This record gives sequence, structure tokens and C-alpha cells, in this order.
Amino acid sequence: FYVLGPLTTDAAPGYDHIVGAIGGAIAALAGADFLCYVTPAEHLCLPTVEDVRLGVIGTRIAAHSADIAKGIPTALQRDLEMSQYRKALDWEGMFSKAIDPDMARGRRKKSEDYSEKVCTMCGKLCAIKTHNECELL
Repeated sequence: FYVLGPLTTDAAPGYDHIVGAIGGAIAALAGADFLCYVTPAEHLCLPTVEDVRLGVIGTRIAAHSADIAKGIPTALQRDLEMSQYRKALDWEGMFSKAIDPDMARGRRKKSEDYSEKVCTMCGKLCAIKTHNECELL
């Protein structure tokens, strides 16, 4: 079956793409076969191309999340591979599994630690890097 939205709350104008993605994940888990994307512009103004892109990405995330919850093997495999790339701090591998690789790559390039094999939030104190180094001992 097909659902339009569904929005889980009306209290977040400007963020309806997120609210719609939450509702879409719930609907897909309940058996919806087709999800309709919702833009951040819903009920506020006409959507821009960027609004449409954000709505589509949010809906893709919702569908993928529902597929994981339903145990769909390809969705589980994609997330397993992403987790392995994250543990290895393999940025190109992560980008290859990302739902929006261009956004992920662009954000990474803005990082001060762009050329280093650490996550940007922690820099040299990266917990993943430290964990990986401890495993080598």
C-alpha cells in the first residue's frame, strides 16, 4: 500500500522532511510498499530543488531503516559494510555505502583533520583510532 507522509507531528514546520521520514519508516515497517517524500517546505512555500533533494534523501533513509528492521539481507549487508569501513576509518569505503555520498564527502573535506585517519569530532583522541591501536597490542 501507499502512504502520503505520514507526519508524526505537526509541531515541526520547516522540518517536515524529517518528520515524514520518521513516519515513513514506521509505515514501511508496517508494510507500506511505497513512500512519498516530504520536503522541508511543506505547507510553508513552494519547494526548491534542494528541498526536493532533502525530502528524497530523508525518504531513502526511512526506507533503508525499515528494511534493516525487517531484516532484509541487502540492507543489513550495506550497514555491516559501513560499520566495517567506519571501524577501519576508511573514508572512501564509507562514502561508497553512504545514502548521500556527495554530502558525506563534502562535509569530510571541510574538516581540519581531512587528510588524517581520525574522525573529526575527536581528532587525535578519536575513540575508534584508539580502539584499533589497542587491538594491535
